[in-house]
Amino acid sequence: MSETSHFFAYLSKLRWIERWGMKRNAIRENVMEHSFEVAVVAHALGEIHNRDSADKIDLGLLVLTALYHDASEVLTGDLPSPIKYHNDKIRDAYKEVEHAAEREMLAMLPATLQTSYAPYLLSEQVNPAVKQLVKAADLIVAYTKCKAETVAGNPEFSKAMRDMEDKLLQLQQPEVREFCEIFLPSFELTLDELIRPQNDTH
Repeated sequence: MSETSHFFAYLSKLRWIERWGMKRNAIRENVMEHSFEVAVVAHALGEIHNRDSADKIDLGLLVLTALYHDASEVLTGDLPSPIKYHNDKIRDAYKEVEHAAEREMLAMLPATLQTSYAPYLLSEQVNPAVKQLVKAADLIVAYTKCKAETVAGNPEFSKAMRDMEDKLLQLQQPEVREFCEIFLPSFELTLDELIRPQNDTH
């Protein structure tokens, strides 16, 4: 008889882990939703990168790493960034908690699958080029969340939006710049504006 694993039962609980704690949210967001968005943005960044670069990235590895990048938060919860990075002691302590949670998640899998999942679940094993694009995708998705909140009239996210905009501008990744130029302006539009035919001027 095969051993029982709690891995996917735990993952299913990510829908109950809410992001942006300590902020008033007009639009609630959970970690499962966030992970999907990061995965699709990371995929686009990878496609743009592979189109223009001889140094190809494994898109399957990229998307899977993005999909699992916050899996350990089912054990740790989502700690707000201002708290996480408040000082070096808190940052270092939380990093150790994150690493311990990653190892705990990996240990939930059957032994025969742990080697296969380690490159997605253990941050120290993530391919550096993949990690860079996942971090960029994570930042883009966080920015669009802040943008949506401010468009909804919620000033709670105004400073976070400006900070993330500055970070995006500082990134020296051409695929990030192209993605932002092509796709981010649409996030300011309403549904009616998105679906209106381009030749409709009324």
